[in-house]
Amino acid sequence: MFLRVDKLQAELPPPKEKNPNAAAALQELLGGKYGEMSTLGNYMFQSFNFRSKAKLRPFYSLVASITAEELGHVELVSNGVAMLNNGPDSAADDSGDGGDISKAPFEQMQDIRLAAAFLSHGGGAVPVNSNGHSWNNDFVTTTGNVVFDLLHNFHLECGARLHKLRVYETLSDPTGREVCGYLLVRGSVHAHAYALALKKITGVEIEKMLPTPNIPLGNIPECQKYLAEGSHRRLYTFSPNDYKEMSGIWGNGEVALPDDPPGELTVVDGMPEGGKIHQLVGVPSAFAPDYAPEEMFEIATKLYKASR
Repeated sequence: MFLRVDKLQAELPPPKEKNPNAAAALQELLGGKYGEMSTLGNYMFQSFNFRSKAKLRPFYSLVASITAEELGHVELVSNGVAMLNNGPDSAADDSGDGGDISKAPFEQMQDIRLAAAFLSHGGGAVPVNSNGHSWNNDFVTTTGNVVFDLLHNFHLECGARLHKLRVYETLSDPTGREVCGYLLVRGSVHAHAYALALKKITGVEIEKMLPTPNIPLGNIPECQKYLAEGSHRRLYTFSPNDYKEMSGIWGNGEVALPDDPPGELTVVDGMPEGGKIHQLVGVPSAFAPDYAPEEMFEIATKLYKASR
């Protein structure tokens, strides 16, 4: 089962302005070949299909716990996309009759590379890449062979790090850059974890290939606070009681990568503290949630009070 908490895994700064083209770039981290939908799909189905779970518990626990983290990464990127599409919070847009829609309030969508984000999805995120191509379930690899699957996961995380850096380099807005910075640190953790798992099974010191590609996190400003707090040395169980067995792989005297701040790797029960989920206000002219939603707001307020 999965436990859901109404927070994001990291605190995202509000966007400086509405920037749908930046949101389109960030979509690559959601629905691209090396995006979060791909990492989630791979690890989730590998964990569902894992053979000999009881006998291979440390390896199963590793894949299972990272699966839960990847669900949160999908949520984080999706929120970043929506925030960039919609711009800074503005309570003034929550009500009204939508104004005079004959004046084409969405005329600017003609020049936006992913106009469908508004025309079909109201400024939200969906599993497509930066060009609007749908995420493909052919990106999921689950063979039942532990070594092959772990090697594939290592490749996937290394590809994702390069992927995130290239998206990072296209962005200037703090929201998108924060998403990339956080995910670069956590992606490095996952690549390191799969490398150590492969070393335990095969004896090959594959972690010596890291960083692959050569992306020193110390050069990326948005990574610094996560390195300073030790996020690069932590794996979370995302469970109150389960998946602790992965400490035999992530821990047990293993230490941080040479280019990162030093220290021993640790498994943390539960999940990161996380940050708030930003409010996406209504857009009356888009009928989202409707052109005059005051009645819905009134009903929701009554239901909220009844729940207390």
